[in-house]
Amino acid sequence: MENKHYDTPFSVDTPDVIKTDLLEPIEYAYKSKRSIDIRITQPEYTSVCPMTGLPDNGTIIIDYRPDAHLIELKSFKFYLMQYRNVGMFYEHVINKILDDLVEVLKPLSMKVTGEFTPRGGVSSIGTAEYIKE
Repeated sequence: MENKHYDTPFSVDTPDVIKTDLLEPIEYAYKSKRSIDIRITQPEYTSVCPMTGLPDNGTIIIDYRPDAHLIELKSFKFYLMQYRNVGMFYEHVINKILDDLVEVLKPLSMKVTGEFTPRGGVSSIGTAEYIKE
């Protein structure tokens, strides 16, 4: 089946506009004392469909166990705002967020879940996971 691409009166950015240098790691001061499990929920995630340019919305959930660094939350918000006009499929969004956070934080483990609002009556939930070897 061939993908259809539609002409739209607005621009759709490609994923290469997303920069990881906005993500700011901060030291986890209790590394030598104990592990901690952290959950971050962003219920207002937006991007656009790469085929039509129509808006996609959902909730991004990050569950992770840090090693030496935590993510500074304001920097994470600014990072996610970069996706607003980017055309990406849900499955790629989840994996890109995971890859970028793992690269910056080097956590012991991390899971990224995307719970996307229904489009055409169909909703989608996807999860990608990283475990340090």
